[in-house]
Amino acid sequence: MRNRIVMRSGILAIALGVALAVQAQAPAKHPITFDDLIKMHRVSGSQISRDGKWVAYAVSTPDMELNRGVSNIWIIPTAGGDAIQVTQGGRDTSPAWSPDGKMLAFLSARDGNSQVFLLSMEGGEAKKLTQLSTGADLFKWAPDGKSIAFTSAVYVGCKDDACNAKRDEEKEKSKVKARIYEHLLYRHWDHWSEGKRSHLFVMPADGGSPARDLTPEADYDIPPDERSGPGDINFSPDGKEICYTAVTDKVEAISTNADLFVVPVSGGDAKRITSNPGFDGDPVYSPDGRSIAYHAQLTAGYEADRWRVMLYDRQTGKSTDLTAGFDRSANDLAWSPDSKTIYFTAENETLQPIYAMEARAGAAPKKLLDGYNGAFSFNGDATVLVTERTSLTSPSELFVAAGEGSGLKQLTHQNDAILAQLEMNAPESFWFEGAEGMKVEAMVVRPPDFSPAKKYPMLVLLHGGPQTMWDDAWGYRWNAQVFSAPGYVTLMVNRRGSTGFGQKFTDEITNDWGGKAYVDVMKGVDAAIVKYPFIDKTRLAAAGGSYGGYMADWLATHTDRFKAIISHAGVYDQTSMYATEELWFGEREMQGTPWTAPDNYKKWSPSTYAAELGKYKTPTLVVAGEQDYRVPYTQSLEFFSALQRQGVPSKLLFFPDEGHWVLKPQNSQLWYKTFLDWLATYVK
Repeated sequence: MRNRIVMRSGILAIALGVALAVQAQAPAKHPITFDDLIKMHRVSGSQISRDGKWVAYAVSTPDMELNRGVSNIWIIPTAGGDAIQVTQGGRDTSPAWSPDGKMLAFLSARDGNSQVFLLSMEGGEAKKLTQLSTGADLFKWAPDGKSIAFTSAVYVGCKDDACNAKRDEEKEKSKVKARIYEHLLYRHWDHWSEGKRSHLFVMPADGGSPARDLTPEADYDIPPDERSGPGDINFSPDGKEICYTAVTDKVEAISTNADLFVVPVSGGDAKRITSNPGFDGDPVYSPDGRSIAYHAQLTAGYEADRWRVMLYDRQTGKSTDLTAGFDRSANDLAWSPDSKTIYFTAENETLQPIYAMEARAGAAPKKLLDGYNGAFSFNGDATVLVTERTSLTSPSELFVAAGEGSGLKQLTHQNDAILAQLEMNAPESFWFEGAEGMKVEAMVVRPPDFSPAKKYPMLVLLHGGPQTMWDDAWGYRWNAQVFSAPGYVTLMVNRRGSTGFGQKFTDEITNDWGGKAYVDVMKGVDAAIVKYPFIDKTRLAAAGGSYGGYMADWLATHTDRFKAIISHAGVYDQTSMYATEELWFGEREMQGTPWTAPDNYKKWSPSTYAAELGKYKTPTLVVAGEQDYRVPYTQSLEFFSALQRQGVPSKLLFFPDEGHWVLKPQNSQLWYKTFLDWLATYVK
């Protein structure tokens, strides 16, 4: 007995020595830097095969030298195992399985413009299917796998591809680059209208005949530009028709009235099947072919209205609101095989669960899977679920579960090696009393190597929208972990106007941009300082983009509590902001036009209060992109000019080749460096 004890002790000593040696060799964890962030692999576009055995997805990794993302298609077995990279094009996205699982279709710009490619699972190289000079954008397989529908932006009036190619060639050769317009929405987000419209095409999957334009006379986009995705085009179960979303109102710049249309695949006139004054989109046919589920906003001109799950009866033509009593916005609809259940995602208090509900009015949605879920898909009999999940400590990865949500396990591990080297703290949520006694939620991220005995400066992040929310999800443009890494407590307040907290909460920012939302932010700052005694209340900074930039500008004119402010693409003057493209947005938020509601535009403009305060005081970094048509960059120039003329320490970071957000890797590197340097100069 004693010998066994001695031997066991020796084994334990050896094991302990080995463990200590391994631990000594393991690299010490470090706070996340931009270099870590930019190396991460970005998982997206996942889709499970109908037999449930495989998942296809895209992985994009920024390439600093190329100054863009390099994206390829991967597959992984749902049972677990090694992921397999199946393309090498470097610009491959959006994989979709053929119904029989023998082919993968995907989009690729490897040859220049985007086209649909097909890759056989039996081996061989991917082959280009679509050949239009105008390229291919969104696409869908027909239920029988014999054809593919896709969209392509073509010139209205051109009857064939030769006409489109000729007009593009003439435009390219012309020395005159002037643009002439006679209607609004002549530019959108980061691009100008070139006289083209996105049309719906269909062609055989074997490439045996050329693509046919199913909407040749349409002087509107299918689906609406910048407001839709692949879910806005879907085949009927029998493959005889396609339902799509389109905005056909004459003045698109003031309209959010998208309707659903159906068009025969064999050719013929498109038929409008909804007449709701708000946006109808994401149509999905029930497997039995009797219904079309879709989501809709009932209020005209309001892009932040609640998305309801609607059910269209194909026989009677009647639409029914299924979620009248569900105070959250439904997205990404899907059906169960028996046509009895509808699945969807909905933002809910910093998370985005997957819900399931019976396909009838009054049914109560139930959480199928909590947490933050992006895209999800089921196999053919809905026994296997794959979802893209993320958090503030983890980039998106694929997870697999049983069809009812049980047995969740991680499937991909694209970023494990990078994450293993990083020290990050999970967010902590807390609630406080905001304006008018409303309960408001916020999140705090502590810095790495945290010690409660120390005092830390705090960075207050201001989210955009204004109708979005800070969620417990990874981000690359405004990453709370990178901001916290140098030694800041990061505070994210889901102030009035945030989504995921009920429609009333969202609505309360309309014509009140600097009102309750501002009070919520400031009360959130006070609440955080009381709750977390390690926050140094004398070293506060604030930063935001878009509406968050507006709030940064507003803070500059309404408080001197912050030592530094960063305003990215912020709205400074509501009247000159009318140069934006989506006019419905400003007209809804300010409750009129600059000439019908001038007092509202003046009241909610930070520029109005610059003179009243005498001069600005807070050192401010101003950031803008020249190709930003959402918030024209002149808004930032006006703000910067005012800061400079009043002698305030300020800096303008201007990107001629970026839009509303900074997306190119090298520009992003400069953005993060300038951002953190500004904080270090005035706060740290």
